[in-house]
Amino acid sequence: MTTAETFTKTPGWLDYYDGPSRPRFRLPAGAVDAHCHVFGPAAVFPYAPERKYTPCDAPKEALFALRDHLGFEKNVIVQATCHGTDNRALVDALRAAGGRARGVATVSRDVSDAELRDMHEAGVRGTRFNFVKRLADFTPREVLADIAARIAPLGWHVVVYFEAQDLPELYDFFTTLPTTVVVDHMGRPDVAQPVDGPEFGLFVRMMQEHPNIWSKVSCPERLSRSGPPALNGEQAAYRDVVPFSRRLVETFPDRVLWGTDWPHPNLKDHMPDDGLLVDTIPHIAPTPELQRKLLVDNPNRLYWS
Repeated sequence: MTTAETFTKTPGWLDYYDGPSRPRFRLPAGAVDAHCHVFGPAAVFPYAPERKYTPCDAPKEALFALRDHLGFEKNVIVQATCHGTDNRALVDALRAAGGRARGVATVSRDVSDAELRDMHEAGVRGTRFNFVKRLADFTPREVLADIAARIAPLGWHVVVYFEAQDLPELYDFFTTLPTTVVVDHMGRPDVAQPVDGPEFGLFVRMMQEHPNIWSKVSCPERLSRSGPPALNGEQAAYRDVVPFSRRLVETFPDRVLWGTDWPHPNLKDHMPDDGLLVDTIPHIAPTPELQRKLLVDNPNRLYWS
């Protein structure tokens, strides 16, 4: 059986946008795309047997070409759930980046100290815990706590991915982790609810009361209910998400990150133009100072210091 026959894309899978525009917004020098992925290529780095989806190939060469096209200096590459705990594609991309990329791995409890050291040498600086049930099987919290304790001496942080309705039951676990904790995509708030409402208010309170908790203000294309999408030259895309992102950027300017989420896994209705995604940044970080913190100072402090 050939690789092509083994790895058939999930029906309806949307491939990443071909030929993205060049952003009108000029990124500050040293800007970091702090959330992106590599997929495969499957012929070299097969997808995990336990995966919940099979993506298109999105190799490191395509990611680095996008980085340069958009005007970023560096990437933070996050292990994709389709690769499970096999971090070889991630580590390969980090080693090929010449110091211009850092990584967030996914590890199991039985990962060896030697493996952790090797990943650290390659540029891994964190591990990701996924609590989105449709994307990954549930891992017991005591296992995750054990992993967090083992990576803490390396100076790594924990990245958590969850949906807003699940925060009440996860709150105590997140706030007792012994590392910096970075939340993916603002905890996926329901942007049809008020920005001052109780659901997003709980997330804001968690960040206010726990200074080790950071947030990525990324993925408006996943959160938006009314758009408009980042297509066809739109300069004010996903405007219903802006109040949520801006609230975090202005309230916690030293603990926010931004990323493209390229190649945008599991989107269902459209695939955004990454150049137009970059053009949303001034709407959520309206001053040069906030833009520099979001894109340069914060990711460099967390991943390169």
